[in-house]
Amino acid sequence: MESRLAQFATLNQKDKATAYQSLLSEILSREDQSNIVADIHTLVDNVVNQESVGLVISRSVLSELVKALSEGKIKDTEQRKRIVENTLEIIQPRIVSYEEQVNTLRFQLADILEQEEEWSAAARVLMGISLDSGQRSLPDEDKFRVYVRIVRLLLEDEDSVEAERYYNRAALLAHNASDRETLLQFKLCQARISDYSRKFLEAATRYHELSWVPEIDEEERKHMLSAAMTCAILAPAGPNRSRVLASLCRDERTADLPSYNILLKMFHDRILRPNEIKEFEGTLKPHQLAKIAISSNDRLASAIDEDDQVNDPTISTRKGPSTVLDRAVMEHNLLASSKIYNNITFRGLGALLDLTPGAAETMARRMIEQGRLKGTIDQVEKLISFDVRGEEDDAQGKAGGLGDVEQVEEDTGAPFTKRWDMQIRLTAANVETVVQHLTEKGLVSFGAVQA
Repeated sequence: MESRLAQFATLNQKDKATAYQSLLSEILSREDQSNIVADIHTLVDNVVNQESVGLVISRSVLSELVKALSEGKIKDTEQRKRIVENTLEIIQPRIVSYEEQVNTLRFQLADILEQEEEWSAAARVLMGISLDSGQRSLPDEDKFRVYVRIVRLLLEDEDSVEAERYYNRAALLAHNASDRETLLQFKLCQARISDYSRKFLEAATRYHELSWVPEIDEEERKHMLSAAMTCAILAPAGPNRSRVLASLCRDERTADLPSYNILLKMFHDRILRPNEIKEFEGTLKPHQLAKIAISSNDRLASAIDEDDQVNDPTISTRKGPSTVLDRAVMEHNLLASSKIYNNITFRGLGALLDLTPGAAETMARRMIEQGRLKGTIDQVEKLISFDVRGEEDDAQGKAGGLGDVEQVEEDTGAPFTKRWDMQIRLTAANVETVVQHLTEKGLVSFGAVQA
């Protein structure tokens, strides 16, 4: 091998090109390929680093090698992987001169690593591809495809922080993409990032939308529907979650899934017991069981409780939720208790949630501040009063300029339908109010209707 390469150095440029091409073809066509990795390494090192070999010749030899690798002329995957890695290592110092060949080799190496389920390694290989500079810039759709693939690979290893960086790059190019499969992968990545970021409400909505896409395999759609249910259960309790729960409960497919019972109880605002969530806890992923720090407010409230009621063994010593699931269940039980009681003491709420009275009051106050719970807190009497009729009173009889009129409402036995109707009435009332203000200021006018 070395002697033949030494002979090539004495040839003119035209003959060198033919000689190197012939040698590469000979190496690739050998029946015994036990030394093929070392021989190709020697050949590539010679054509890239020998000054007597011109850039045109080295590029043509590398292009032929890349083509042979892509066509599968080297059957052994491990040998192909080592050849690609060796070639990239040799070219690295002169990467600017061989950018097109390097990009193709990186795609091939990423394919091999992905087959071996080396997700993060494959993503790092793709990150090294030059997409914007050099001899030719890739079209936006190709860049979008690469970014989505990187995000997908990083999420396989649950590296959501790095995945979000590349997701943001892909989002800038999504409007130029037309490939349906890549767009669906992008939307799935969007849902998974929301899931990992604990934006469970967004994740549930996106998973549920994807579960209806007919192009996706039925088993995958079932998996996405299950993920939507899990995220909805973990989402912060409140009106927005209630709408997502209603949408999932109306979906007839959810009745066959394991989490359906707990989903239904949450939708009907029933208090959940520890034994009911134990089985559900076993289905969660590690990031959905992440530990959460106790807030400074909870710590302060608990310290006050300890001073006031140090001799009362019946009071819980828990100062706040410890996991994402723990917080979701506590907030749900707090919201459910507002449907059962008109008011409740801090101590009673603490016993219900297994929290110190001060920590229970802090959780209720936070939910009231965020508009997820209607009620008032009397800190002197240590009493929380729930206002469950406020939304109905605000919405009733306002639409159409009728004012406060008594309306008879049919009892359909469907509480979620009632809530939906109330939201429609409230929206209509707000629209009517806006129109009235605009009319009074002369900003809009209504002409006579022609017969």
